Amino acid sequence: MAKDLFHQSVKTALIKDGWIITSDPLTIRIGRVKLEIDLAAERIFAAQKDGHKIAVEVKSFINPSNINDFHAALGQCLNYRLALQLTEPSRVIYLAVPIDIFLQFFQEYFIQAAIKEHHLKILAYDPNLEEIVEWRH
Repeated sequence: MAKDLFHQSVKTALIKDGWIITSDPLTIRIGRVKLEIDLAAERIFAAQKDGHKIAVEVKSFINPSNINDFHAALGQCLNYRLALQLTEPSRVIYLAVPIDIFLQFFQEYFIQAAIKEHHLKILAYDPNLEEIVEWRH
């Protein structure tokens, strides 16, 4: 499976933010179905006994149609969330998108409504600085 254009940038951003990459990619098998989520990461907090586990699907939104990219990303995230619920319910799926797409296209009314309806969690990243700019839970 080909990695997204900004895969390494997001991986670096997560590491800078204190996450430990545990899988690249995270492979899930349910029966004969095999799914590959771009990244899995964990963060252990000293003040807590339990850590946080996330899975991140990286998207660059570089195709001519942002809405087509969004359709594909949303479908993947919904399927991945179900797969995680069946296999690793403590892990939360995030959709990683470039900050410029997040600040423009992802502010459109329809996209906001879809994010709310599907309880989509977003990680906005700066591909040039290789940093996470915003988390939307």
